[in-house]
Amino acid sequence: MDQLSLVIILLAALVIPLIMARFKLTLLPTAVIEIIVGVILGPSLLNIIHGNATLSMLKDVGVIVLLFLSGLEIDFSLFSRKRNELTPLEQKQSVNAPKYSPVALAFMSYATIIAMAFILAGLLKFSGLFSDLWLAMILFMTISLGIVIAALKEKELLSKPFGQTILLISALGEVVPMLGLTFYASVYSPTSKSLWLLLLILLAAAVLVWRFQPFFKFFDRINKSTTQLDVRLSFFVIVLLVTIAESVGAEGILGAFLAGIVIKLLQPHEETKVRLDSIGYGFFIPIFFIMSGVGLNLRTLLADPKTLILIPVFLIAYLVAKIAVYPVLRLRFKGGNAFAGTAMATTTLTVVLAILQVAQHLHRITAQQSGAFLLAAILTCVIGPLIFNSRYSVEPADAKPLNVHFIGTNLLTVPVAQQLTENGYDIHMYTDQERNYRAFNSEIDVHLLENLVPDDLVDQDVFDTDIMVLGQSNSKENYRLAKSAKQYGVPRVIARFEDPNILDERKDTLTEMGVEVYSTPDVQISMLRSLIETPSTIELLTSTTASVYEVQLRNHKYVDIQVRNLPFIDDITIAQIYRDQRFVRPSGDTPLKLNDRILFTSNKQDSARIRQELGKLN
Repeated sequence: MDQLSLVIILLAALVIPLIMARFKLTLLPTAVIEIIVGVILGPSLLNIIHGNATLSMLKDVGVIVLLFLSGLEIDFSLFSRKRNELTPLEQKQSVNAPKYSPVALAFMSYATIIAMAFILAGLLKFSGLFSDLWLAMILFMTISLGIVIAALKEKELLSKPFGQTILLISALGEVVPMLGLTFYASVYSPTSKSLWLLLLILLAAAVLVWRFQPFFKFFDRINKSTTQLDVRLSFFVIVLLVTIAESVGAEGILGAFLAGIVIKLLQPHEETKVRLDSIGYGFFIPIFFIMSGVGLNLRTLLADPKTLILIPVFLIAYLVAKIAVYPVLRLRFKGGNAFAGTAMATTTLTVVLAILQVAQHLHRITAQQSGAFLLAAILTCVIGPLIFNSRYSVEPADAKPLNVHFIGTNLLTVPVAQQLTENGYDIHMYTDQERNYRAFNSEIDVHLLENLVPDDLVDQDVFDTDIMVLGQSNSKENYRLAKSAKQYGVPRVIARFEDPNILDERKDTLTEMGVEVYSTPDVQISMLRSLIETPSTIELLTSTTASVYEVQLRNHKYVDIQVRNLPFIDDITIAQIYRDQRFVRPSGDTPLKLNDRILFTSNKQDSARIRQELGKLN
């Protein structure tokens, strides 16, 4: 029977995503569905799953892996990104709108959450509905980082100021309650030790970061498919920190959470995160969520009149605790998005489950109270995403087209600039040659400059752009300006070189600075060779119905998918895949990898849709 219960759980974990995909059930997070299925399969309804030692152990491992992956999700670079670390263009764009950075907004927002949680917990204690003020406060401060990240990824907001703000608020909504839970458990646990011993966990985490900091620098040279050293290191860190945490009287989930932070600070490869996600969300975490639902006995829970009162009370408290986030977000974002962000911040589930599990181990909460907290948390995961998806719209600042500045107006750069303008880019061209200005100003926006001195270009905002194209025929001048542009902070600089000798002497310097270079003679030679070897090349490149496009694969949905199985493969032809600094000639069996640069041909109508789908950050 023990094995049968596990088989049923694993079958449910397999079928749930299939059914959600088949019927396009995207409004509810998978975790919520898994808990609901657990309720159905447990004693509340069908009663075909029964708790046992094996399932209890797997559930405990599941929450540890869940908290580890939650720690792994936190992007600490967002906390440290000061204004002087922004590019000059970002600084100038932020003069009016972003009076408050995402970091400032996040900390102000979470400060209001802490204050509101304390007030609400005090009111519950005063009313006699729930007497443990500190536990209630910790619960009301929680935010489900995993659910928030999924929603932000779906709308491709993780790189936008709004997405970064909500992500930081959610990260605080996991970090702060976890710290609070640690001190809470240390105070009320019968096996607790001195609080100062908790510093041993932080010390161990710091030592691990210091000791394994260079790990991923030589990882590629020694890793094999039969060793998976990155995964072994991750589980070593998890077990070590969980063991230390429990040895000093803290909860194991704190050690797991810190283990995720340690691995994150080691800057693992994206594929490492994918493998860890596969282990966690493929096996352990679904068991944890389903078993959490099995543990909810709705028959006894709803038979208690006091519990029926607690469910809506706790739900309102979860929502009201985040209500003051709205005026803070309104300082920078429009009203609808501030409301959407506030609604998303109300979602809470993963940390609540961990906290309730600890509270029950400490006998600080009854089964009825725990069930009421959990049911209310599940409802927030329904309400929050629904409001967010219905109210969010693109911020005006995020809708701005990509900015491209050209220095040099000639027969090579002007047609390119004209085509980019038609495709929605914000194009500005600059020249210090009055003859070229008169020749091309009637065809495209051209600015006449007195000189090309870098300081003067800075004063005239020429370097304030997303992409700088140096298209003059003077290679030495392009080299000088390329260095100045990168030193100023232009994200992408593309420099033209007519003289291969000049390029050969300076290519290493430019490459180290991140400048993208091309040699016109080399391009012409390669084109002629391609035309001889592949006669259709010229038709492909000059066709008015089809063109060559490039996209970086960031959508995890298509990772490890064979080329032939792409749903839009009939609409494109993949010519090359640039992977690990080398070109891969694809076949139908070639699997795609994260961060592959895919060169493909397609008609202009399909290309935008396909590039957006493959490049979606999720």
